[in-house]
Amino acid sequence: MKLFQPFRLRQIEFRNRIAVSSMCEYSAVDGHPGTWHLVHLGSRAVGGAALVMAEASAVQELGRISPGDTGLYMDSHIDAWKPIVQFLKEQGAATGIQLAHAGRKASTDAPWRGGKPLSKQHGGWMAVAPSALPFDEGYPAPKELTAVELDQVIKDFETAAHRALAAGFQIVELHAAHGYLLHQFLSPLSNHRTDLYGGSFQNRIRLLIRVTQAVREVWPESYPLFVRISATDWAEGGWDLEQSIELSRRFKGIGVDLVDVSSGGAVPNVKIPVGPGYQVEFAEAIRKEVGIATGAVGMITDPAQADTILSSEQADMVFLARELLRDPYWPRRAAKALNVELKPPPQYARAW
Repeated sequence: MKLFQPFRLRQIEFRNRIAVSSMCEYSAVDGHPGTWHLVHLGSRAVGGAALVMAEASAVQELGRISPGDTGLYMDSHIDAWKPIVQFLKEQGAATGIQLAHAGRKASTDAPWRGGKPLSKQHGGWMAVAPSALPFDEGYPAPKELTAVELDQVIKDFETAAHRALAAGFQIVELHAAHGYLLHQFLSPLSNHRTDLYGGSFQNRIRLLIRVTQAVREVWPESYPLFVRISATDWAEGGWDLEQSIELSRRFKGIGVDLVDVSSGGAVPNVKIPVGPGYQVEFAEAIRKEVGIATGAVGMITDPAQADTILSSEQADMVFLARELLRDPYWPRRAAKALNVELKPPPQYARAW
């Protein structure tokens, strides 16, 4: 079964093709992960996933989605991540972290408290963006970033990568999807700039390309670099698959190893045809047209479905999110369903 065949990128060999997708927990303190993150991520490693990707972690304090986001914008975050990373490795999982900046979607409350924008009186802050366009009704207009500030954003992604390495992570993923800052620059719907970072395709991808190059330069040659993108905005005049394919060609030339293919998030109130595997076709198209490894994500819940995606060469890995919230041991259940032997940790052997 392809789902349980090893997969190698650079010097990292994944024990199977199942990855834990990055999922925000909104439970950090000043960007520091804690015992919740250890148990949350650790249980997925025990569950048999090949790659455990830690949640979107801000490269700047003002780039957090919420006050509870994890970060890599302070040196003290390194020691907070170290025991988590060590435990994941001890369970045989490859370790990854997503580097992120929320842009105009920053300064919001946790989802279980409504997820609405926070005022300064309630701990919020001024969000920044390519253009001074609010994300939705009820969101304040963000501050438009200057060229000098963009240079600092690039530097902060680079510094965050240094900290990720110091914490022991083996893979970094740049978050350029779901309407966060790097995606905001890609989409004409959120980027109305007239300088070198706006207008043409070449200009709109400039920040992401510069960030990718800066991180690749400091990330070890032996370790993979991923980028998560939204393949389409699902909105007329927005970012689309054709542009995603061309962007992925640029990625391949600058050292990106895998494109993690999602969709949406740039603008609110769009119609998305959600259903089992509804985004897999985008991963397949990029893989076929560009010749780069891809990860498929989006309502992948059934073991046979996941294996078919891989065996039909639509993607190289499957990234699971909510299904792994429902069942951290999904890889072990999938192995049983597909008649594959997946050895448990010795502490759990008596249950098998």
